Amino acid sequence: MRHSLDTVLPGTSVRLVRIGGERAFRCRLMELGLLPGTSVRMVRRVDLGGVLELEVRGARLSVRHGEARELVVEPL
Repeated sequence: MRHSLDTVLPGTSVRLVRIGGERAFRCRLMELGLLPGTSVRMVRRVDLGGVLELEVRGARLSVRHGEARELVVEPL
């Protein structure tokens, strides 16, 4: 079952299926290592500012809640 990354609970690992949004946004995320097929673990949600902390390829990244809606994921 596919859904957007902003619905994933902390501690859960998923596989990135598709990156939506504008081209510049997609390119920026791909430069950070978020490519289709990549495993992503939701570390935590920070309510202040609506930020999600992710672990991708051993690195920690932060994305905004609205940006996470553009990332389609599936369970591992």
